[in-house]
Amino acid sequence: MTPAPFHAALAEGPPGPSVVWLMSGAVRIRVAWWKAGDKGTVLLLPGRTECIEKYGRAAGDLVARGFSVITLDWRGQGLADRALPDRMVGHVDDFAEYQQDLDAMFAQARAAALPEPYYMLSHSMGGCIGLRGLIRGLPVKAAVFSAPMWGIAMAAWLRPMASVVAAVARPLGLAHRYAPTTGGECYLLQVPFEGNVLTTDREMWNYMRRQVAEVHDLALGGPSLAWLGAALRECSALAALPAPKTPAICALGTAEKVVDVAPVHVRMAGWPNGQLDLYPGAEHEIMMEGPATRARFFDRAAALFQAHRE
Repeated sequence: MTPAPFHAALAEGPPGPSVVWLMSGAVRIRVAWWKAGDKGTVLLLPGRTECIEKYGRAAGDLVARGFSVITLDWRGQGLADRALPDRMVGHVDDFAEYQQDLDAMFAQARAAALPEPYYMLSHSMGGCIGLRGLIRGLPVKAAVFSAPMWGIAMAAWLRPMASVVAAVARPLGLAHRYAPTTGGECYLLQVPFEGNVLTTDREMWNYMRRQVAEVHDLALGGPSLAWLGAALRECSALAALPAPKTPAICALGTAEKVVDVAPVHVRMAGWPNGQLDLYPGAEHEIMMEGPATRARFFDRAAALFQAHRE
């Protein structure tokens, strides 16, 4: 375990994080933690394309509410190892690879003696990975999901083709190619604030954009066909499984356009200890919306965690 770089000025998080390289199998990932509050530790699971720095302010919100925080760069994004020569392609062959990363981060939380109990907070793709972790028995007391990727939003004309295209990509030697309608540009650098599908808050948009504009190694483009196939398979497999017993809140903006909202509603309707929490007018990035929305989100997360300390 060796120290890893961290762009503190761009993250704007609490002072004094520990940031290290960890090996997840043969892949080097980056893990950061803030050993601060004594109410427990939040395992913060980012979404696709994201990096540790993006969650600096979120870590601050959790630390301010009395929690310690640990988070990571998933393989293939942030400063973690990327699988392909074109580092802008988001690529894994199977979502089981992300479970290795999750296990490596959890082991580090134990090794660093971060305070128990443990809780989970996940966003988008992190919600897909996190749900699998809960089903596998990851020992967390409660979980909060932000716009979880339990289904992938795509144009109606593309949906019937997506699984077929992803399935034949490997035999045809195309698994490393960008998925349809995507490419090597980072979304935050490609589109203007007006009309974006991530947030309605310009200041938080600028916060996210500044990170990838100033440190391009943090940026990521579209997913590979292999990633798309793996994601579709994992979403389908998870949909066939019962909800875990873990108490959970799922936050979803009513203007959501990135993930498929139908599987979210179905999942939460069948989650005995789960609650769907809708945010009127919010886009995909609820943790990156305006101050009132962010305060509501983190207050409700903290209340859930506190209610399940034992």
